[in-house]
Amino acid sequence: MVSGFDRYYQIVKCFRDEDLRADRQPEFTQIDCEMSFVEQEDILNLFEGMTRHLFKEVKGIDIGELPRMSFDEAMSRYGNDKPDIRFGMEFKYLTDLAQGKGFQVFDSAECVVAICADNCANYTRKQIDELTEWVKRPQIGAKGLIYVYCNADGSFKSSVDKFYSSDDLKSWAEYCGAKPGDLLLLLSGSTIQVRKQMSELRLEMGQRLGYRDKNVFKALWVLDFPLVEFDSDSNRWHAMHHPFTSPKPEDISKLETDPGSIRANAYDMVINGVEVGGGSIRIHDKDLQGKMFKLLGFSEDEARYQFGFLMNAFEYGAPPHGGIAYGFDRLCSLFGGADGIRDFIAFPKNNQGRDTMIDAPSTIDKKQLDELNIRVNQ
Repeated sequence: MVSGFDRYYQIVKCFRDEDLRADRQPEFTQIDCEMSFVEQEDILNLFEGMTRHLFKEVKGIDIGELPRMSFDEAMSRYGNDKPDIRFGMEFKYLTDLAQGKGFQVFDSAECVVAICADNCANYTRKQIDELTEWVKRPQIGAKGLIYVYCNADGSFKSSVDKFYSSDDLKSWAEYCGAKPGDLLLLLSGSTIQVRKQMSELRLEMGQRLGYRDKNVFKALWVLDFPLVEFDSDSNRWHAMHHPFTSPKPEDISKLETDPGSIRANAYDMVINGVEVGGGSIRIHDKDLQGKMFKLLGFSEDEARYQFGFLMNAFEYGAPPHGGIAYGFDRLCSLFGGADGIRDFIAFPKNNQGRDTMIDAPSTIDKKQLDELNIRVNQ
């Protein structure tokens, strides 16, 4: 866009530097689109229309207008920046109601969060114990799980009856919108940890209760991500997306005073709890780009060395521009009702990044390495 193109799209192979899982492969296909002289609203409207068209043509489904949710709202309600909104079980914060009763686990916690599982008061203690062990796994990291049975007769039974009266438990149930026959599940700890842990538990309960139906599709836009996050190990700010993402215009003044509160002009499309596409409005101003590099810890010389081509181009003026990229394989797997993307890739790799059909990567001949001036250290 800086060189003068008005718009383009490309279908391109990309390589991933993230941990692998079911919906990730070492390489994947991306539908990448960029446009000049656009704002966020232009991109959201255009690609929402494309997505609705795809669902209509491929699945015969009208998914309707996509709701929009800020990053902060998604984290508060679901503990996840790609929430699965096919079902409820939204987070309820019981910190004020649960503290001050002598239960040290809650009293010492920054946050107490509950979810309400409908019609689960018939869960056996064995099932509760199994759930408790599930959240205590290293992948989740919770220290334990508190439960409250909302019995059909209006009474309550919990794992903390020693500390909380029936009236206390009733106030929890009312705050969570629980009805007789429901089950409350509670976790506590630091806000960041508890949201992550409860998000995993919510998804697991949704799966066990059959709420994550692959034939039901719920899509939304998640907006207003943080522009940067602070990394205590390196003691500096890092870009949440990339260093060329534009901050919200009204937040630019905070670059030097309060970077952590700056919202990015960025957006993700989420379908059934899967991030299908994401993008942003880019920085097109040389001075703003320089301030961003400075915030991220680049010296002027380092910024010039790594990104001088872009900064030089900005000297001549660049159009406002932005775009979005869709994961083509993920879209196909959603349409196909699959949990992973392997079945939608011609030559999928295993978790070691190997193509087992042609046994690649294989050993390279020393003569070839010498031609490229490459040395391999075993």
